[in-house]
Amino acid sequence: MGFATIRWDGDAVVLIDQRRLPTEEIYVRLTTAEETARAIKDMVVRGAPAIGDTAAYGLALGALRTPDAELDRRWPELCELIAQARPTAVNLRWAVERMKRRYAEIRPQGADALRAALIEEARLIWQEDVDSCRAMGAHGAELIPAHAHILTHCNAGALATGDYGTALGVVRAAHEQGKVKMVFADETRPFLQGARLTAWELQADGIPVTLISDNMSGYLMSRGEIDLAVVGADRIAANGDVANKIGTYMVAVLCARHGLPFYVAAPLSTIDLACPDGAHIPIEERPAREVTHVFDREQIAPAGIPVRNPAFDVTPAELVTAIITERGVVRPPYERNLAALFK
Repeated sequence: MGFATIRWDGDAVVLIDQRRLPTEEIYVRLTTAEETARAIKDMVVRGAPAIGDTAAYGLALGALRTPDAELDRRWPELCELIAQARPTAVNLRWAVERMKRRYAEIRPQGADALRAALIEEARLIWQEDVDSCRAMGAHGAELIPAHAHILTHCNAGALATGDYGTALGVVRAAHEQGKVKMVFADETRPFLQGARLTAWELQADGIPVTLISDNMSGYLMSRGEIDLAVVGADRIAANGDVANKIGTYMVAVLCARHGLPFYVAAPLSTIDLACPDGAHIPIEERPAREVTHVFDREQIAPAGIPVRNPAFDVTPAELVTAIITERGVVRPPYERNLAALFK
């Protein structure tokens, strides 16, 4: 990629500020766990794998900034601070739990060894994310027909991961094989991740992309202008229900209506076997101002209007054609076949 979503810089983590894209490419330098938690909550960084990567680095920063005598008292507080930054993406808590295990393993070796081990563990989480995206891309590209017209929702690209992307990793791999005729990126209201981020990424990579509003995809499907949809995920339940950015469920319903494949690309860290189904996935409600204003600046709705702003929805497993992971493509029955990935 021509940009770095997440980068470790000696004693800080550097993030591209995704709130400023596509008009400004600005990087922020975070030096504490508190700054990292705020960056996750405020969507400086977003996308389930990228949130997990950032969370791991944030905990490494927390240990780095905490005096030796305070480490054991502060560590649980830091873990909870990071874990609570955003509730829906399971990768965040997965990364926190992994860092907690590493802490317990290395703590007897002393504070200096612990800090070094936590930094290295965070780096490994990031690298494994990159590697899994490449593997997902290779597996997913096999599902893409020649001259494909692909719809994607939200941003599941290099900006949502350590690099390359999940859904856009599939698109990138298929494009490298000469299969992609056009990608339709819907704008993804209200935070406009498709318009601001996916369109920016694909255009920067020279991948053909057309921006559409969220309510245009059904029309294009009815005209035979879309062949399939591929999206990412923030959490996948044991039965195959998928939580992803709000509006994903509508895309899946439209694909079912028009007989089109609906694929989900996500790493194993996004699969939550402890969550039985989508009804048990917590759905984050975000501030009303994201709906009533554009970029917190221009008001587009009446003052005082009641607003609902769920950040995610759940797509039932029966609408998902296949789930693309770094270990291969999983098809129904999901409850059995997802569990088999972890054996």
